[in-house]
Amino acid sequence: MLDVSNLRFSYRRGREVLKGVSFSIDRGEILCLLGSNGTGKTTLLRCLLGFEKPDGGRILVDGEDVTRMRFERRARYLAYVPQSTSIAFPYTAREVVLMGRVAHLATGASHTARDMQVVDEAMERLQIAHLAECRYQEMSGGERQMVLVARALAQDARLLVMDEPTANLDYHNQVKILTALKYLAGQGLGILMTSHYPDHAFLACTKAALMKSGALVDVGPPDDIVTSESLTNLYDTPVHVGGTFVGGLVVKTCIPLLDETVYARVQADAEGSQELDESLGRA
Repeated sequence: MLDVSNLRFSYRRGREVLKGVSFSIDRGEILCLLGSNGTGKTTLLRCLLGFEKPDGGRILVDGEDVTRMRFERRARYLAYVPQSTSIAFPYTAREVVLMGRVAHLATGASHTARDMQVVDEAMERLQIAHLAECRYQEMSGGERQMVLVARALAQDARLLVMDEPTANLDYHNQVKILTALKYLAGQGLGILMTSHYPDHAFLACTKAALMKSGALVDVGPPDDIVTSESLTNLYDTPVHVGGTFVGGLVVKTCIPLLDETVYARVQADAEGSQELDESLGRA
């Protein structure tokens, strides 16, 4: 569905921000892009969405070059969900979601009954139909974020591009957003999301990508990619990825270790367990 190959971008000569980035997303997949601030995640999204023009590489959606598409056609493929948005006028949630239909309007045309139907369906799919007449400015952070996801859904694009969709949300609303994303992926949408919470890769995503200094260090299934070693190297901070048995399943969590002594002990225990497993295997 989305195929990014050897993407390069510089804001000015000699300062390359994206260094040959390559990855792909198929229908029904959720890719979680992890990395520190300033590593190029937002710049990558801006290139995908057409806000910046890459210096090289390819961005293909269903085999078509996105960089050569007109705005209206690009909007049929890619929909953007920002961290937040400031809306000055007292729009209702339904009116904000209706903004997602702009890409389908002819110049000077008014919204049709079909547009209204799509908006209502998007809000129902995300279980926020009861917020339709509420003012956007008066909603909680989680409700606003769900409205922005509904707006992207109403755009009727094939891929959702989401910049930290759970940022500044409490635990309950983070879970609501992640549950909604899994549902939408199950409906056949492809989703690319950035996050500062590595746990989210385990909770909701089919792929994880680690980005450092403008390059992708690794891409693949979260269980293979998101490890104690990889996160420690990615964030230059001691991190332990552990597992807990819940209902017969292993649920992985990422734990930052403030005390380096504790980190050293955890690593030693992990190495000892691995050596024991290898010994038992040989036996």
